[in-house]
Amino acid sequence: MRRRYNGRLDATDFPRMNIDFARARETMVEQQVRPWDVLDARVLDTIATLPREAFVPQAVRSLAYADTALPLAHGETMMKPVVEGRTLQSLLPQSQESVLEIGTGSGYLTACLAHLSREVVSLERHPDLADAARARLSAQGIANAEVITADALAWTTDRSFDAICVTGAVDRIPARFTDWLKPGGRLFVVRGRSPAMEAVLVHRDVNGLRTESLFETDLPYLAGAAPAPAFAL
Repeated sequence: MRRRYNGRLDATDFPRMNIDFARARETMVEQQVRPWDVLDARVLDTIATLPREAFVPQAVRSLAYADTALPLAHGETMMKPVVEGRTLQSLLPQSQESVLEIGTGSGYLTACLAHLSREVVSLERHPDLADAARARLSAQGIANAEVITADALAWTTDRSFDAICVTGAVDRIPARFTDWLKPGGRLFVVRGRSPAMEAVLVHRDVNGLRTESLFETDLPYLAGAAPAPAFAL
């Protein structure tokens, strides 16, 4: 049965408080992430180990483990923990694999992907978000993640990747994204029209591209990937 998570709270309305983050992290895993069918041991260990509060803006740090999307600069957001968990489990990077992340944001999902894989290349179009993510990753001793300041819809590379994680929604999946997949690779992306979006995993196999439906959700669009405005007569 599909579950739907499309609400976002205004995190700035919540009061600040002293929090035992380690306890909050454990509670998040057991009461939010695991019940949403995130059961892979490596993914759960990653989420239980990495301090999400270290990647959350100071103004909303008390909400680091709340069941809500959190605001970043430039109107960007951190996905809800349950969606992050399902994203990681869907891609399930292996220790020998390379990952491309499109939309670094806070750097938290970058850190999770780096924990699971051999290396991560992450693209962030906002220079200040990219700088902050680099600093957070460095502070956590994560050396196998490279943050590049670039727009994914204009970036060019000769590389290909085992797994690609797109952290913003698209109306249609750009062909360049799937072109960057290695044979046997997979791409996680949320596509469609708000509020009824679908998370999918695109596989590149011997027969070409195959799309697997995962779950319903609702994310802000990746810059440049929103549907064209509809004009009524």
